[in-house]
Amino acid sequence: MWTERAVYYEPGNANLMETKTMRRNASLVFIACFLLSSVAGLAAEPSSDAEQVKATLNAMWEAIERGDAETYAQHVHPDFTQFGEGDVYLTQGKQNEVESIRDYVRRATDVHTEMHQPIVTVRGDVAWIVYYWTDAGVVGGDRFTSRGKSTRIFVKENGRWLCIHGHYTAVP
Repeated sequence: MWTERAVYYEPGNANLMETKTMRRNASLVFIACFLLSSVAGLAAEPSSDAEQVKATLNAMWEAIERGDAETYAQHVHPDFTQFGEGDVYLTQGKQNEVESIRDYVRRATDVHTEMHQPIVTVRGDVAWIVYYWTDAGVVGGDRFTSRGKSTRIFVKENGRWLCIHGHYTAVP
C-alpha cells in the first residue's frame, strides 16, 4: 500500500524523506484510532435482544453498587413482582421494589454482584434470563457474601427492556 521512494540529498531538501515518513506514520495512527473507536462503539452497544436483557440486569446491579435507587427504578416495570430470597409471600409493585432497594442502598456499602452462566431466552417482547449469582458487601459494618440462582423476566416496552418479575433462591 505505501511505497517509499529514495530521495537523494538536494540542498534545501534534506528533510523530505523524514517528512514523508512522518506523514505516513500519522496517517496510519489516524486510521488505527478510527478503527479502534468504531469497534469500541460497537462493543458498547448491545446489539441483540439477549445482550440488551443482560445489559439491563447489569445496569440494575451497577445502580445498586452506586447506591442509586432512582436509576435502578428506571429498569423496573410498573407491574413488577418478585419472590425474594427469604420471602414467604409475593412482593408486588414497582413502588415496593424501589422502596426496598432504596432502604438497602442506605444500609449497604461496597456491594458487588456477579452473574454466572446466564441463559437468555427471547420470545418477541418477553424475555427471561436464568443465572447463578455471587455477591458481597457490607451491611451494618459486617461483611456479607451470598450466592444463589435466579430467574428474571423482562418485557420490552417502547424499545426498552424492563424487569417485570424476579425469583431468587439463595444457595448455601
